[in-house]
Amino acid sequence: MPTQDSAAWLADYQQKLSRMQANAEAASASLTHVGGRAASPRGEVEVEVGPSGALTDLRLSPAARALEADALARLILATVQEAHRQAGAQVVDIMTEYVGDGPALQLVRDNIPAAAGATAPRQEDDYFSHPGIIS
Repeated sequence: MPTQDSAAWLADYQQKLSRMQANAEAASASLTHVGGRAASPRGEVEVEVGPSGALTDLRLSPAARALEADALARLILATVQEAHRQAGAQVVDIMTEYVGDGPALQLVRDNIPAAAGATAPRQEDDYFSHPGIIS
């Protein structure tokens, strides 16, 4: 027969596990609503990304037709990157609420795309920006 101390410890541990499960479920539910929306500075390109970062919408204005193909491609990529950055910031906010600041959260922060015009990513982060390229 367990002692009162061990029974109390077990009850406390079960409460902690229940809280952790509730937090994980709440975080998961919140993360399903993550997304990013961005537009190019002059509005030629508008994009949306979903919770996984996948492109869910792409709209090109008539002004986009005036751009050279390479310039339009760079503009689309930069706009998608901004939408990814916004979605990543939402993930950081959600994860901060549920797991607090720590190594796991820092990993998420380290892999959020930089804002347009920011310094180039570190070489070790290049894989996350271009996963098909191995250097």
